[in-house]
Amino acid sequence: MKHVYGVVPSRRLGRSLGICPIPFKTCNYSCIYCQLGRTTRMTNSRSAFYPPEEIIKEAEDFVKKYGEKSFDVITVVGEGEPTLYTPIDKITDGIRRLTRKPLVLITNGSLLYNGSVRKEVSGFDIVMPTLDAWDEESFKKINRPFRELSYKEVFRGIVDFSRKFNGEIWLEVMLIKDYNDSIEALRSLKGRIEMISPERVYINVPVRPPAEKGVEIPEKSRIEYARKLLSAMSIENLSVSNFLSSENDAIKAVIEIIKRHPMSENDLKEFLLSEYDEKALERFFSLESEKHNIERCSYHGKVFYRYIQRREKR
Repeated sequence: MKHVYGVVPSRRLGRSLGICPIPFKTCNYSCIYCQLGRTTRMTNSRSAFYPPEEIIKEAEDFVKKYGEKSFDVITVVGEGEPTLYTPIDKITDGIRRLTRKPLVLITNGSLLYNGSVRKEVSGFDIVMPTLDAWDEESFKKINRPFRELSYKEVFRGIVDFSRKFNGEIWLEVMLIKDYNDSIEALRSLKGRIEMISPERVYINVPVRPPAEKGVEIPEKSRIEYARKLLSAMSIENLSVSNFLSSENDAIKAVIEIIKRHPMSENDLKEFLLSEYDEKALERFFSLESEKHNIERCSYHGKVFYRYIQRREKR
């Protein structure tokens, strides 16, 4: 499938059926910690990248084949920033006719200052914006936003949306060693978070290979300090492997997932053996990775596989 992927295990949401409405690495941030690598299509312009009917049909096909019991939530999450898609409410309206399961939006929150965006995402049950920075300088260092975006405008947009949204706001902070884990930085973030007043706060750390070198997990003591200070739940451990795909072809299934969710080598092996067979496993590990835009990388003693867009050789 082009837009619907998974089911993938989520540390916050359980078993999540993912829906991606945008092309690969289309975003208005290029966060230093992004598990999908650097942004290759930097834009702040919203677009109907694909017909909403096309996306809804894929979701319908999955639900008919596997049923609602196969997932806990449906999550609209991009291979970049999903609110760049418009009209996103057409997708949510269509999905509402398919399932009663909670509908979740994972977003960097950058466009919530836009009235049209706020209106289009008002139909979600849960909106999960990210807040890693506390001022313009930290915003540019960590999130590396599109040139027209300012921290003041983005933050105010999240605050305004949180006060009017009828669903729940689950805020996520990506904690990075030497970037935003100092006591001063965390106290500044605390003040910002209190203005948003989310139902939940999650502290995440870069557990998968990040976009940039030098992005590291903070010390455990600092993660614990942040958790207590921000009254947050920490999700620094990787999810328990439990992937599912509707693809008949094993290689396509792996690429479908790692485009949005890099997999550890152990998870990948378990997935191929449980969903396919040993031949599929052998086939994957005999692939010429470059031809399939698959990157093998090591991070903190583990091997991961993720999808990348390689530049064509001239």
